[in-house]
Amino acid sequence: QVQLVESGGGLVQPGGSLRLSCAASGRPLGSYTMGWFRQAPGKEREFVAVFRGSYGNTIYSDSVKGRFTISRDNSKNTMSMQMNSLKPEDTALYYCAAARSSLILSETRRSGAYAYWGQGTQVTVSS
Repeated sequence: QVQLVESGGGLVQPGGSLRLSCAASGRPLGSYTMGWFRQAPGKEREFVAVFRGSYGNTIYSDSVKGRFTISRDNSKNTMSMQMNSLKPEDTALYYCAAARSSLILSETRRSGAYAYWGQGTQVTVSS
């Protein structure tokens, strides 16, 4: 069984930065697809960014492209996301997710394609 634990959320002013981390345990996930999703109150969970395992590339949603950067350290079984130029609309509960394999491109944005989820870390952007 894989466990994912997020950290790094908090309250930040608009224009500020935060760095989220996700620590995985239970199985090495180096070749598997791992991603970040978020869910704001009253809204559906949405795709944020993904690191496509053995393919080695990253994909971002249009709303965060150019502001967020996802990275991964396979030696530590961790994934991080640097979030810059934060906006109030970035306020949400952020989830780390891992698939059981390396997902094909068309599956990477679909939350149902991910088997493992963390508990989430809250990010609030407000002045």
